[in-house]
Amino acid sequence: MSNRRAPRVIRTQIVRNDYYGAGMAIARFPSFVLDCPDPKALATFYAELLDWKTDVSDGWADIRTDGQCISFQQVEGYVAPKWPGQEVPQQMHLDVVVDDLDVAEAAVLALGATKHEHQPGTSFRVFLDPAGHPFCLCVN
Repeated sequence: MSNRRAPRVIRTQIVRNDYYGAGMAIARFPSFVLDCPDPKALATFYAELLDWKTDVSDGWADIRTDGQCISFQQVEGYVAPKWPGQEVPQQMHLDVVVDDLDVAEAAVLALGATKHEHQPGTSFRVFLDPAGHPFCLCVN
C-alpha cells in the first residue's frame, strides 16, 4: 500500500458574465508599455518608424493611431535587455512588417536604431531601439 495521496480533481465551470454577455470582450484596445530611460526619445523613435502621433507628459509618452497605442514609461536605473542571452531577458519585442528590408533597414538606422549582430533568419532583421529593446523588421 502506497502512502501517496490520490490526485485532487479540481472542477471548473465557465462563468457567464451577465454584463458583457457571451462572446463579448471585457476589455478593448490593448496597449503595450515599454520601460525606458527617456519616454519622449523612445516615443519619437517609434512614432517616426510607424508614422503615428506622439503625446508626451512627465515620465510617460504614448504613440497612437486608429485605436492602437504603444506607451513608454520612464524607469530609474533602466537596464536594456541583452538579447539573445537571458542575463537581462527581453520579455517582449515588436515585429513590424515592411515592404523592403534593405530600405527599411536604412530608415531605422537613420532614426537611431542599431542592427543586432545576431541575425537568425532571412525574412526578418533584428535591431535594437535607442533604449536597447529588440525589434524586428519583417517581410510577410
